[in-house]
Amino acid sequence: MRTNLPLIAATLIALSCVSYVPPVLAGGSVERGKAVIEQWCRTCHQQAGDTPNPDMAPPYEQIVLRPDHTRAYFMQFLKEDHFPMTTYRLFDSEREDVVAYLMALQQSELNKRGGN
Repeated sequence: MRTNLPLIAATLIALSCVSYVPPVLAGGSVERGKAVIEQWCRTCHQQAGDTPNPDMAPPYEQIVLRPDHTRAYFMQFLKEDHFPMTTYRLFDSEREDVVAYLMALQQSELNKRGGN
C-alpha cells in the first residue's frame, strides 16, 4: 500500500496557514485606521470642535454616535460609493482598520457622555 504522506503533510500545512489570521488583522488596527482617515478622509470631514461648515462633512465624533452606526453598518458603508463623497477603494485590511478606529472612537464618545 502506497502512502502519500508528503502530500498529506503539505495539505495540512497549507490548510493551517490559510485559517490563521494574525490577531491584529482579525479586528483591525485602531492606529492604522486613524492613519487612513487622516490621510484620505480629513480633507472633507471637519474635526471635532471646528466651527460648523455646511461645505464640510460632519466630524467623526458625531457620525459614530448615530444610533444605526454599528460595525456592520460601517463595513457595508465602506464597500459602497457615496456621492458626492470622493470614491476611495480601500483594501479589506484598510476597511477593517478604519472600522476598528470608528468603533474605538464610538466607545470613547459614549464613555465621555456616560453611555458606555
